[in-house]
Amino acid sequence: MRRLLRLPGFLALLAGVACAHLPVAGSALPLRVMTYNIRSGNGDLAGTVKAIRASVPDLVGLQEVDVHWAERSSFVDQATALGDQLGMQVRFARIYQLAGAAPQDAPREFGVALLSRFPILDWSNHVITRLSTQETNPVPAPLPGFLEARIDVRGTAVRVFNTHLDYRSDPQVRRQQVSDMLRYIGDASGPTLLFGDLNAPPDAPEIQPLLAKLTDAWPASAGPGLTDPADEPRKRIDYVLVSKQFRVRSASVPVTLASDHRPVLVDLVLNP
Repeated sequence: MRRLLRLPGFLALLAGVACAHLPVAGSALPLRVMTYNIRSGNGDLAGTVKAIRASVPDLVGLQEVDVHWAERSSFVDQATALGDQLGMQVRFARIYQLAGAAPQDAPREFGVALLSRFPILDWSNHVITRLSTQETNPVPAPLPGFLEARIDVRGTAVRVFNTHLDYRSDPQVRRQQVSDMLRYIGDASGPTLLFGDLNAPPDAPEIQPLLAKLTDAWPASAGPGLTDPADEPRKRIDYVLVSKQFRVRSASVPVTLASDHRPVLVDLVLNP
């Protein structure tokens, strides 16, 4: 004789099957991240897409992104194009905005962007000190381009920052930029990531306050981590920084000439 399954027991069974497909609260979550200065697509945005797709990252911090900016990138909205072609959510944070060549043209913008396979809950474009590359005799002044986003990584909120610091040999502007960024980052008590082209080596004094707040994810065991220039790298200036909730599983610098930089790829484990 077949026994009837009581309704409460049946519902409990269904719940158990459903929950088996969800991450267990407090369990470790794998996360693959990349930071990449794309040099405005380097004249071939398809090459940028190929370089990113080959690594299958979950999150990508991009620097030097054109949005209707110039002939060098065919006035394409590179942020939107990359998001569409990679099937990822995208947020673009402009540093510069200029009027289009004609009144009907979209504004010309240049900045940083974030690609994500996970839902982007909210985001901001923060202002930090910059020495403009669009003025003849610039002086340090507040400009946007420090991107912050909150990402839902399988039920855990992760704060993600993306930045591009001043390239000049004088570290004064970078020192102020680091100070500005730290005010937005705060205590970093929750899961926090920072991607960026910091234009400074790991021992540069001006970035030490940032490295004291967040940990450089590049392990010494992975080699020198050189990223610039892409053909014969001599400098390590591109970084993934992490808060204490993350453990580094592996890190690499994929070999590609899609930009004048190579990307940095890091496999992380997030312990919520």
